[in-house]
Amino acid sequence: MTEPELQRLLSGLPLPAMLVRHDDQVLAVNAPGHALLGDGITGRHPAMAVRAPAVLEAMAAVARDGGVQESRMVLRRDGQEAVLQVTLSDQGEGLVLAVFRDATEEERAGEMRRDFVANVSHELRTPLTALMGFIETLKNAAKDDPAARQRFLGIMEAEAGRMNRLVRDLLQLSRVEAEERVRPKEAVDLRGLLEGVISALKGVAERKGDRVELVGEAVTVPGDHDQLVQVFTNLIENALKYGGAGQVVRVSLAPEETVRGPAVRVEVVDEGEGIDPVHLPRLTERFYRVDSHRSREMGGTGLGLAIVKHIVSRHRGWLRVESVVDEGSRFSVVLPVG
Repeated sequence: MTEPELQRLLSGLPLPAMLVRHDDQVLAVNAPGHALLGDGITGRHPAMAVRAPAVLEAMAAVARDGGVQESRMVLRRDGQEAVLQVTLSDQGEGLVLAVFRDATEEERAGEMRRDFVANVSHELRTPLTALMGFIETLKNAAKDDPAARQRFLGIMEAEAGRMNRLVRDLLQLSRVEAEERVRPKEAVDLRGLLEGVISALKGVAERKGDRVELVGEAVTVPGDHDQLVQVFTNLIENALKYGGAGQVVRVSLAPEETVRGPAVRVEVVDEGEGIDPVHLPRLTERFYRVDSHRSREMGGTGLGLAIVKHIVSRHRGWLRVESVVDEGSRFSVVLPVG
């Protein structure tokens, strides 16, 4: 086939592709292939386009032995990194067709899954190890010691509660992620919802000598009532837990105009020690904690703000965090009203 015919053949492929003779010359490249690998590679050695030894070795093997082989390569361009799945197939007469598929998102998803499993395993291993140790002690050394037995049972109860909270939050996160593309449409009285959350957290505030103030007019937003309760329970409870004793936590509602139309901004402001700016971009990551030891002591699972982020996203809103060390933090949730 002539070069124009080869070019016309490749133009029918939606993915980046190039045709190589043996393993020494690029005969044709389609438009997506040029966009991916660059111009001026036709007629040159494939190593000028594909700087990946594993792919070149697989290409030579297919040219020699026939068949189909899969390989992977990492392409770096303009500061970005892409993982490409390369399918190499024998086309006869020493011709090899190389088709490139962007597998970057798959790679990232796989990495996220591996990190998630590792984090869950780590979070569960500590309380499980403690429970197993105390059970062994209760069966042997402490079986006839009522005081030690009572103390160990109290610790075991706390560790079991920690695992229960973790499993609960994992299930909640899974449900929220599954529903994230479906926008809720129930009419929710946001002022009334916040009043209910503040009332439910009254005991937490009183134990620290804190006070929660709510200002703002009643407003109705489309949403999922229970999920929004979870969002603001998490934010207000965090403000009470991590803010200073005897503080005033201020919760406010205010109308706001956004590029998407009218919205309402709900702010939760505490008078705590604040958060170092280095932590702010990662606060909503799963299992990310500013102070791991303190968070675990207070019963945190490291999933609360991740759940908040996904719920706010489902409501087509957004979450913003501002903080000044030694002055406090401001968590803002903006929700569309229509």
